[in-house]
Amino acid sequence: MRRKPLVFGSREPVDPPPPPTRSEEELLKRLRAGDEAAFSDLVDRYHPTMIRIAMLHVRSRAVAEEVAQEAWLGLLRGLDRFEGRSSLRTWLIRIVINRAKTAGAREHLHLPVGDEELEMRDGRFSQDGRWVTPPTHWADEVLDRLTAPSLVARVNEVIAELPALQRNVVTLRDIDGLTAAEVCAVLDISEGNQRVQLHRARTRIRSVLEQEVLP
Repeated sequence: MRRKPLVFGSREPVDPPPPPTRSEEELLKRLRAGDEAAFSDLVDRYHPTMIRIAMLHVRSRAVAEEVAQEAWLGLLRGLDRFEGRSSLRTWLIRIVINRAKTAGAREHLHLPVGDEELEMRDGRFSQDGRWVTPPTHWADEVLDRLTAPSLVARVNEVIAELPALQRNVVTLRDIDGLTAAEVCAVLDISEGNQRVQLHRARTRIRSVLEQEVLP
């Protein structure tokens, strides 16, 4: 059975998320009118992505869930002020990034000295209490179902070892399917910087897989 090409060697995600079924203008109109079904659709569409992005900055899924909930509240409270200068998705993810960074900084500031949980010998946390291998659920989006289980663990390790900006860019682009423009807006970086960071991250991941995993 022929494998699908790795996403990390291509310019665009292999399986980008499907486009919205409704126009953003219509969705905004419904949200501002208090349409609960519209809000539920939005949560179903973006909540998993928000959790994964938050996990880049915080130590536990529980905190990531809190960050996501705060972001949803921020979206609802700010709907009337949203001017459409960016897409609704970009705006929502920017809220997540900002709240996750704040939560992560707060965690780091109040990190207990000698906390045994953060010194576990199983290697789940680094010395500063951050995840060494962030939990992700993206195998089906990147590789063939039959080959993904044997590769995803190592890919997760490599992603976790990348410099922070490379890790964020490759996660947003190749795991969550954001466009280059959206990543630039979310991370506040230039198009050229985004391109360089993505190339370096993909090159590193592909190199490791070719040397250690793929025949």
